[in-house]
Amino acid sequence: MINEDKAKELMEELLPDDPEEMKTTLREFDVLMMRYDSAIREVRTKLEILNDELSLHGQHSPISSISSRRKKPMSILEKLKRYDVEVSLSSIEKNLNDVAGIRVICSFVDDIYRVARMLIQQDDIRLIQVKDYIENPKPNGYRSYHMIVEVPVFFSNEKRPMRVEIQIRTVAMDFWASLEHKMKYKQDIDNAEEIMAELKECADTISQTDIKMMRIREKIRADRTDQ
Repeated sequence: MINEDKAKELMEELLPDDPEEMKTTLREFDVLMMRYDSAIREVRTKLEILNDELSLHGQHSPISSISSRRKKPMSILEKLKRYDVEVSLSSIEKNLNDVAGIRVICSFVDDIYRVARMLIQQDDIRLIQVKDYIENPKPNGYRSYHMIVEVPVFFSNEKRPMRVEIQIRTVAMDFWASLEHKMKYKQDIDNAEEIMAELKECADTISQTDIKMMRIREKIRADRTDQ
């Protein structure tokens, strides 16, 4: 967490001393954040349209829910400092890929890869990076599929490519990640290693459940086909 002194230090580094220049910087920051918000809407709309199309074709909807967020200003500045890069507006676009974020929740594991594949097949989406924490979970058991994509956003006087981080996971993966995120901020835990081991065990159990649920779905589909 960022304390008050740290927040003040970061803001002083970003903002110039001259009042007029400060106003200009703040205005430009607001414009940049608006661009990230616009990029979120662009990608979110694409995902919603894909989901609607599959539903109309008689297939199950692969997406259960979509949520989005934009990093708060202090989190952005703190991350720039943590990366040991220049604290400036241009540095935000150059060095940070996760200012704009979208989380997609799917019912089944194979839906995750299906949604990702359909999205990047669109000719105006450029795939920047993939981190598959489903095939390669983090040591603590975290599982999710992460993509950084670049999407063109049209404004009144320009077309601007903006980057968005997309996290795709199942309902079960999201449940585990949400609880783990809340608990990891607890300080001075005497039995931290034991708790981490139990969380890892829970993550493995959830992963096995995801696989079993997918197999059950396939059995149901096969039974319907035989009738």
